Amino acid sequence: MNAWNDPSRSADERVEALLSAMTLREKLAQLGSIWIGSTTNDKVVAPMLQGVFSEPQEEHVALAHGIGHLTRMFGTKPVSAEEGSRLLAGRQRWLLENTRLGVPAIAHEECLTGFTTLGATVYPTSLAWAATFDPDLVERMAAAIGRDMAMVGVHQGLSPVLDVVRDYRWGRVEETVGEDPYLAGMIATAYVRGLQSQGVIATLKHFAGYAASRGARNHAPVSIGKRELADVILPPFEMAVREGGAGSVMNSYTDLDGVPAGADEALLTGVLRDEWGFEGTVVSDYRSVSFLQTLHRVAGSAGEAGALALRAGLDVELPETRCYGAPLEELINTGRFPEELVDRSVRRVLHQKVQLGLLDRGWTPENSAHDDRRIDLDPETNRLLARDIGERSVILLANDANALPLTADAANIALIGPCADDPRTFLGCYSYPNHALPNNHHEDSGLGVDVPSLLNALGKELPHSTISHQQGCPVKEEDRSGIPAAVAEAAAADLAVVVVGDQAGLFGRGTSGEGCDAADLSLPGVQAELVEAVLETGTPVILVVVSGRPYALGAFAGRCAAMVQAFMPGEEGGAALAGVLSGRVVPSGKLPVQIPVTPGAQPGTYLHAPLGGFSDILSNLDPRPLFPFGHGLSYTTFEYGDLTVSADALGTDGEVEISCVVRNSGNHRAREVVQLYFDDPVAQVARPVIQLAGFTSVHLDAGQQARVTFTLHADRTAYTTTTGQRIVEPGDIHLMIGSSSADIRLRHVVSLTGATRVVGSERRLTTKTCTQ
Repeated sequence: MNAWNDPSRSADERVEALLSAMTLREKLAQLGSIWIGSTTNDKVVAPMLQGVFSEPQEEHVALAHGIGHLTRMFGTKPVSAEEGSRLLAGRQRWLLENTRLGVPAIAHEECLTGFTTLGATVYPTSLAWAATFDPDLVERMAAAIGRDMAMVGVHQGLSPVLDVVRDYRWGRVEETVGEDPYLAGMIATAYVRGLQSQGVIATLKHFAGYAASRGARNHAPVSIGKRELADVILPPFEMAVREGGAGSVMNSYTDLDGVPAGADEALLTGVLRDEWGFEGTVVSDYRSVSFLQTLHRVAGSAGEAGALALRAGLDVELPETRCYGAPLEELINTGRFPEELVDRSVRRVLHQKVQLGLLDRGWTPENSAHDDRRIDLDPETNRLLARDIGERSVILLANDANALPLTADAANIALIGPCADDPRTFLGCYSYPNHALPNNHHEDSGLGVDVPSLLNALGKELPHSTISHQQGCPVKEEDRSGIPAAVAEAAAADLAVVVVGDQAGLFGRGTSGEGCDAADLSLPGVQAELVEAVLETGTPVILVVVSGRPYALGAFAGRCAAMVQAFMPGEEGGAALAGVLSGRVVPSGKLPVQIPVTPGAQPGTYLHAPLGGFSDILSNLDPRPLFPFGHGLSYTTFEYGDLTVSADALGTDGEVEISCVVRNSGNHRAREVVQLYFDDPVAQVARPVIQLAGFTSVHLDAGQQARVTFTLHADRTAYTTTTGQRIVEPGDIHLMIGSSSADIRLRHVVSLTGATRVVGSERRLTTKTCTQ
């Protein structure tokens, strides 16, 4: 038995034994990958990545010396779980038996809305996870995703996305966890814990600054200050590394002030490893190593690009080996690049393979998936979990006429709009039906899972109502031909439910998703004209927006009987929305992004300094949102009172308990998300006027109350100064508890006393909560 196959030895011993047995070519192979079947037709999973590069190597050549990663064996073309598992096991068996050292590969897949493969559960998008404000629920979902992936032999998932939203026009807003770094960090860290609890490595992306691109354009340069990077962009990643133990990080495509993230040693090594203690692998976003040469133009050749990335700390080139293979080998053999840096990254890859059990004596790629039983990747337990997340993520924006919930005997309902009877509009860009099927001529394969539309679900929810349907217009195209029929249907009805929003896609094929950036925040196509036309009939309108980003709804404010927002609620989204409309589900979702008033004057996110707010003196533009961060109504009411604070003063290294009683003063059992905010009114730099410090949920029967306690450490008020130090300084801190960032119910001022403290990666990152 080879020493590296002996589980009784330490991981370091095993890694060093294998590393010492490797040739340079075998080492470089461990830093590469192969994407089998990615160019089998004229449509590909990622079209913008094709045509710029030479064709990948033949499979037997690419695998001859081993390989680090196998790319998307399940997510590239439609395969059943059984077939995909057998194909993956066959590649692994080949590596075991036909390479000199017999080292298996790490198999990775996308898993942003569930395992991205045909027939797997499609959960709500991560923006919908954020709307739940429920990390425990997200952790359960991620564990279910991890179980499904591990069952068929997948080792690493390319999720979650921790990019903090800075501009709502960016196409990938649907993939984020919202505009607040603490909310993003808490939800994403829970996802990491859940996925990794099943032995699947989570991959944090995109490190760092991707969502802050100029003009909200995909891949565009990023020009933000070091303080904004440190205090807004990086904290979610730090939380997921330090609190969640994330095993992998993926670089961003963009450049930060001219330095591409894939070649940024200060970021990939200095911050990630030296400051935060990260010990996993950094993997490239697809072809971002090649982009150092072709798009960023900071390298003159493929070998130079590989050298820049590897020196910076980027360990594995995905999805194929283009720069880390022969081009880099030539530089090493001619003395222009040190082999020691190759060894550094190979050690990290091999450590993960040891941790995954891939090097254990007797490991076999075949598993229970290779018997005659069918593998169900969308079992009822998954669907119930998807429905639970969908229900908790639906946000009741307005209910001015108390039109919701609908009565069980609602007689004549006109269900109108392009998202009313199109189940794909409920699914995110990285769901398999929207991500892979349209790009590979496989639309005829079906969605792979049952996705009831709202028309279908509402009919089941309200069996005694007459529900008629008209599309009115498509999501994207400027086709008005169906609007007159929709208007006639609405005019004849007692109530109109108008369902508008997005169709997720890739690179301009949709209205939301990767490469689907928006010029402004108008509803896509002619959907706004459809809403206006229905409103003009005089029939009460319930506006339902199913989208991947917030759209400007100010033109309809006060004119609709009610307004509902859902952020692509997944395969059970129809049932979730129908449940909220009928009243079977009491809405409890909260906005993780703000809803703008007008499409052109985009508000900044709620995290703005004083000059970022409204002023009728300084500017004629009003940036205030229509609905603020954290907003979300219920079918019941909640009262807040009996505020207690453990101390009016605490040291700059101390903590304080803030508690209040929340009472359900309405008639329905319901869930309320209680939010703690703070304001630091005097600081060395301009700071946000309000910032989320903590949150928790309470489930209360009608008339029931509970005491909610937050334990806030002074570290949670830390910020980065002009010198780059992060400090906690003495002074007053305004504490606020409320139902949203604009609905503050209770306030108290505490004073931080003592000396200014410089804090680093040892600082407290979270706020403890307790409910009694």
